[in-house]
Amino acid sequence: MERRDGPANQCHAHRVIASLNRQQVDFLDKIGKDAQFSSGIKLSRNQILAAMVNALKRLNLTGKGVATAEQFEQRIVDAIMSNARAVRRQGNGRGRAVKGTDDHQAPQDQREEGGAA
Repeated sequence: MERRDGPANQCHAHRVIASLNRQQVDFLDKIGKDAQFSSGIKLSRNQILAAMVNALKRLNLTGKGVATAEQFEQRIVDAIMSNARAVRRQGNGRGRAVKGTDDHQAPQDQREEGGAA
């Protein structure tokens, strides 16, 4: 099975079987539907999971010293929060990155209302 979906998936795709509970699957489906309704393109569960793995790779996380999935989940959250604080320090001081530094910003009306993307 070979795919060429873009830079993150340049060569070969490997099948991974993941056991998720209903809430986790529903969350992935909601992300896909949100993308479809806002951009016209539905993201598959596979595309969403691959994007999540790529994002986690960018946080330079390792499994060293991790004994449980819950411990690793907390390590992920801590890394994301630490990264967000660093971005805010570099931003405009209002908890948002400087315009143009983040390709994944919420639409203008949501940012003004304090909504999340």
